[in-house]
Amino acid sequence: MTEPRYDELPELGDLGVRHAWDVLPAPLGTLSRLAPEDVVRAAGLVRTGEAFPLNLALDAFDPPLFGRPATGHEVYPHDRNTFEDTLDRFNPQASSQWDGLGHVRAREHGWFGGVTEQEQATANLGIHHWAARGIVGRGVLLDIAAHRAGTDYDPFDNQAVTAEDLAEVAAASGVELRRGDVLVLRFGWTAEYRRRQAAGDDMPSAVKAWAGLSGAESTARFLWDTGIAAVAADNPAVERGPGAREDGSLHRRLIPTLGFALAELLDLDALAAACAAQERAEFLFVSVPLPIPGGVSSPANAIALL
Repeated sequence: MTEPRYDELPELGDLGVRHAWDVLPAPLGTLSRLAPEDVVRAAGLVRTGEAFPLNLALDAFDPPLFGRPATGHEVYPHDRNTFEDTLDRFNPQASSQWDGLGHVRAREHGWFGGVTEQEQATANLGIHHWAARGIVGRGVLLDIAAHRAGTDYDPFDNQAVTAEDLAEVAAASGVELRRGDVLVLRFGWTAEYRRRQAAGDDMPSAVKAWAGLSGAESTARFLWDTGIAAVAADNPAVERGPGAREDGSLHRRLIPTLGFALAELLDLDALAAACAAQERAEFLFVSVPLPIPGGVSSPANAIALL
């Protein structure tokens, strides 16, 4: 499929962003770039049979980030010999998760595709559409933290990773980004969270900023023009936080306007170590979101196969 380049896309009102509402289908957005032939090629990347689940525990963040409620869990006897679980106050974004297309809207212009009514948005863009399809393709790991080892890089600082940085790390890793890739970004944030948590730091006070992608238009241009199907990261928002006013919001540039699938807070440390040991950066990426009708997010439920 031939798509227009980023700079050929129309602008959305006076927001200073471009949109792909007439280019990609509303339920899937960029996930429609995952073609069957790409999945077949990605399956051929499995060489050692090692499996790396990429999901943090539901209670990995205590308390959960951004004021989200903690998930209550109860195991109870259903009858004399059978036990069941219940989850209470379950927020699918409390740990490793996908942002669905219903998660963010572009102000008065609406959600992806121009839908302005919430009921219609959840029906047309609900995470259940992604669950029905599944997310399977070639994963490409760019280990930003490893690439910047020995510098003043700090995953807990508001440091920007630009489009030029992504191209540099890809070149250093000997990997070419292709249409339909799931771009997996390790900023080293979850590793640093674990280190600080184990040291007894007050984590609610510690999480004030984090390194991540620049919110500038050049980032959106790079991701769109390379044909990426999804972006998955180990930090809280894919983009850096709290960001910079002059750059704008990458969430708004990517989700409601370009239809990007974004995953956050993935557990990438074991995968990164294995990739480094094997001198490779590509693998089979598989994720099956929860089929929550009308949901705006889902636990990542992701795994990498080497």
